[in-house]
Amino acid sequence: MNLKFGTDGIRGPVETLITPEACLKIGHAVGTIAKELGWKTVMIGKDTRVSGYMLESALQAGFISAGIDVKLLGPIPTPGVAYLTRSVRDAFGLVISASHNDFLDNGIKIFMPNGEKLSKDLEKKIEKIIAGEMHIVNTSSIGKAERFDESGARYIEFCKSTVPAHLNFSSLRIVLDCAHGACYKVSPAIFKELGAEVILIGVDPDGFNINQGCGSTHPELLQDEVIKHRADYGVALDGDGDRVILVDSDGNILDGDDLLYIMAFSNPNRVGPWGGVVGTKMSNFGLEDGLKKLGYKFIRADVGDKYVSQKLSEKGWLLGGETSGHIISKDLVSTGDGTIAALKVISSLMILEKTPSEVLSNYNKRPQINIAVPVKNKDVINDSSIQSAISDAQSDITVDRVLVRPSGTESKIRVMVEATDENTAKKYAKDLSKLIESKL
Repeated sequence: MNLKFGTDGIRGPVETLITPEACLKIGHAVGTIAKELGWKTVMIGKDTRVSGYMLESALQAGFISAGIDVKLLGPIPTPGVAYLTRSVRDAFGLVISASHNDFLDNGIKIFMPNGEKLSKDLEKKIEKIIAGEMHIVNTSSIGKAERFDESGARYIEFCKSTVPAHLNFSSLRIVLDCAHGACYKVSPAIFKELGAEVILIGVDPDGFNINQGCGSTHPELLQDEVIKHRADYGVALDGDGDRVILVDSDGNILDGDDLLYIMAFSNPNRVGPWGGVVGTKMSNFGLEDGLKKLGYKFIRADVGDKYVSQKLSEKGWLLGGETSGHIISKDLVSTGDGTIAALKVISSLMILEKTPSEVLSNYNKRPQINIAVPVKNKDVINDSSIQSAISDAQSDITVDRVLVRPSGTESKIRVMVEATDENTAKKYAKDLSKLIESKL
């Protein structure tokens, strides 16, 4: 069985890749490595995909066969699993989710006891065991399973604790889009208990509608609802709650770069652990320029919030994130957390007594065009004519950056062109996308 980790766990179609058999072997392989490392218990959470029930049972059997005890958390955001993993000793975490993908896909994300995602070395060890035969422990050593019903309540209280005690959201009307995903219960409770008037969308999961025309990847619905209800903010989470997009009262979309800038701008302490910010290769040049003008250092990690987290650890910094909305505040969380990022941004603006547009007027984003091209074989990116076209685009003095890369989570090639004017960025992005399509 040839299962490989991508940028965010193992992910793919349920019918052909993330099957019950695959999950049985994944559970056994991860459990085998966990035993060697002294990790005794796995905490398994999931989103709302219909396949989660099936895969949860298979993973549970795999872990038990390796001698690992299992705590079943039920539907809970990915960062909620990371938080609980850190708070329960000798435990590690696993999430059954394909994040922003549709219901046809599912995936496995794994957290170490410190709440961080796996290193490359551990991923390779797990892949090697998956490819081999299963070796079940003696019957006297097999694991046990139990439900962990307080997972949601614990996460709700943790999220609320990240908001300064003197702040009250009672003056705010917030439209909250939970993408029919893992946040559909906990995130509404968090905002309501902080005092906000909350208008809900995307909170009726049926196993099939996760991310369907809603959530952080489809913010148009949220924009309409914010304007319709004259709300102060709109908050759009994705299917597993690790990323967020905000909408301001005028209907403007605030992506991960905007949120990072607001959080950095609001922080008066810009030395030591707060002296630098980590973005990715996708981060807008305007963000980099704006942060440097505020006095921050800025570096880029590979795309993927785990790579952002690793860079933060290397540098000893606390703030980083991705344009897509994965935001990490390492003083609070170990991984991207959409709900906490939204709370942090809204709280910061309340303390500053400023609107998002007032803060964001201090930096100028470059026009950036992103196009995702569906492919069956991602190796098409290595075609000589495509590489030549990328070089030609990069040689244009009006182009800041060109990034053409295979998606780590979907069967797509992602094309990003950033330039000094929007028409130039659009032209090269469209030309490259059409060239890729012509090679399929």
